[in-house]
Amino acid sequence: MNLPEEGQLLRIFIGESDRHEGMPLFQWIVRKARENGLAGATVLRGMEGFGANSRLHTTRILRLSMDLPVIIEIVDKKERIDSFLPILDSVIQEGLVTIEKAYIRLYRSRRKPPPE
Repeated sequence: MNLPEEGQLLRIFIGESDRHEGMPLFQWIVRKARENGLAGATVLRGMEGFGANSRLHTTRILRLSMDLPVIIEIVDKKERIDSFLPILDSVIQEGLVTIEKAYIRLYRSRRKPPPE
């Protein structure tokens, strides 16, 4: 897959304990992104954070949280990101979704993609 020099970064902030269809929501989103042909997705687990409800989630032992922040990042063409947004709107009950301009320097793989 080739990506244009200018694309978009979709960043999704949710909680580690959020679920959809019996699996963690971050896993469901990554699988759905792959099904929809997006260029790739990365999940990052936060050590500490708070959201709209201002409740602190942290890895510190005294305040061990079972719902740490999770960020999913996806970079692709604007059109593909735009077509993925309604899917996110239907499954994210609590969280934040942002879109930023991304300048793509390179996107390559040493392997052939697995057969569908």
